[in-house]
Amino acid sequence: MPGPAAISAALLAAALATAPPVGADQPGDWWHDAVFYEVFVRSFADSTEGPLAGDGVGDILGLIERLDELNDGKPGGDDLGVTALWLMPIMQSPSYHGYDITDYNHVDDEYGTDDDFKRLVAECDKRGMKVIVDLVLNHCSWEHPWFVEACDPKNPRHDWFVWRDEKPDWSKNLHMWHKDRYEQTHQYYFGFFWAGMPDLNYDNPLVTLAAYDISRRWLLDMGAAGFRLDAVRHLIERGETVASTPETIAWLEDYHRYLKSIDPACFTVGEIWGPTEEVRRYIPDALDSAFEFQLASTIIETVNSGDAAPLAEHINRLNKAYDGAPYSTFLTNHDQDRLMSQLGGLSRDAIAKNKLAAALLLTLPGTPFIYYGEEIGMTGVKPDEDIRTPMQWTPDPLDAGFTTGKPWHKVNGDTAEINVAAEKKDRHSLWRHYQRLIALRLGSDALRRGSTEVVETGNSDLLVFRRSLPREEVLVIANPTDHPVREFGIGLEGLRPGGLIRSRLMFGRSQARAARADADGRIAHWQPVDRVDPRGVVVLRVIR
Repeated sequence: MPGPAAISAALLAAALATAPPVGADQPGDWWHDAVFYEVFVRSFADSTEGPLAGDGVGDILGLIERLDELNDGKPGGDDLGVTALWLMPIMQSPSYHGYDITDYNHVDDEYGTDDDFKRLVAECDKRGMKVIVDLVLNHCSWEHPWFVEACDPKNPRHDWFVWRDEKPDWSKNLHMWHKDRYEQTHQYYFGFFWAGMPDLNYDNPLVTLAAYDISRRWLLDMGAAGFRLDAVRHLIERGETVASTPETIAWLEDYHRYLKSIDPACFTVGEIWGPTEEVRRYIPDALDSAFEFQLASTIIETVNSGDAAPLAEHINRLNKAYDGAPYSTFLTNHDQDRLMSQLGGLSRDAIAKNKLAAALLLTLPGTPFIYYGEEIGMTGVKPDEDIRTPMQWTPDPLDAGFTTGKPWHKVNGDTAEINVAAEKKDRHSLWRHYQRLIALRLGSDALRRGSTEVVETGNSDLLVFRRSLPREEVLVIANPTDHPVREFGIGLEGLRPGGLIRSRLMFGRSQARAARADADGRIAHWQPVDRVDPRGVVVLRVIR
């Protein structure tokens, strides 16, 4: 009888054989040019019409109603300008957050219907936007019919989960092994996160086939453009190694090939919450991209400390580690204290730091993701519900314009000052800053796809990096300190003797300066702008 590996290979071959033909007109790497926006549907917008209107829970129709705020599909519109959405889990689940799924194939009743999701995809398509959904493959809910059946040792689904007669010695003090809640067996099951999220057993090829079927449905029947894959470093454990095993990466490589066979433009981005070197192991064969957690923490460290050196060092490290392989960038997400709270809360200085962090995010390489509310400076610290509070649309202290009913969670107390309506009226607001930066990135091939090089300036207060393509060169000059910088210089070689190098201001406040090469085609000290403000960023197009 063939073993699990042979069965898995046979299933993959069968899946590939029945996949639809590859479409030649589908762009295979659209995400390189995208700016993503992470949406917690429950907290984004409660619909004003339809069966779920005013119930205090955000839903898909409410998201559609607010879609023009994110992208109205019009050039120069009064929208944020993002071009893709990541929806946190929207599948059937007993919890508020949705990361414990009871039915992978359908939209949660609190959020709407499958047809509502298809309508969202259609509305986004009109605006040139893509939608990816959170897919939780590592585990399901202990209320999922699969697990309820699996608790019977005689049931064929028993092996869909990981069981042991005794807890392994290495895990005696860890809360990863749990007693059967239905008391049908004396065994322990493995649940890395908690008892209510039993891990699926991907050594069983039938579980793999179920994952393929779910993915196929969301891509082909529902119209999703791809997946954010939750906790995928934990898919397959081996003994004490519970993250990033070779078996996990091999499984994802097969899965990646399958997804591309049914939709070549499908995008997968993985949650690999680990160091850069671990993230790199997955890209590009197991995942299209993965989140760069170390870069996110280093940006925040630099912005808070005023020290440019750690970020300069990490950019060099990224260049070496990835060698052009794609990764995804962010500042915070739904599992972390909100950015504004990490930067010191509501103050003039914290807003300046937030603006600096946003400028770095949207000018550095990688596919950027913005957590909902980050663009207006929403605050929040754990527990998790308090970093996933209702979106602050208006100054109303009771509902923040989120619902006409009672919000599922109390809105932040600072909504009177921090809200979309107020910030859209202020041309110096954080929201306007994000809007300009997103437009800047989308308008520059070099910022989206160019190589990256840290540039020495002789002034340790500054972080300067070059984003380059053969047809475009952009210089980013960031000052994370609390004082202006007026003196620095860049050395250049390989110019035409007597040739003039100039720059055109793309973003920021400064006066551009030109320089002329000497007889050997060199410039020893070019200061392309007259000054860089405290917490300021200047972006220039270099003209040689």
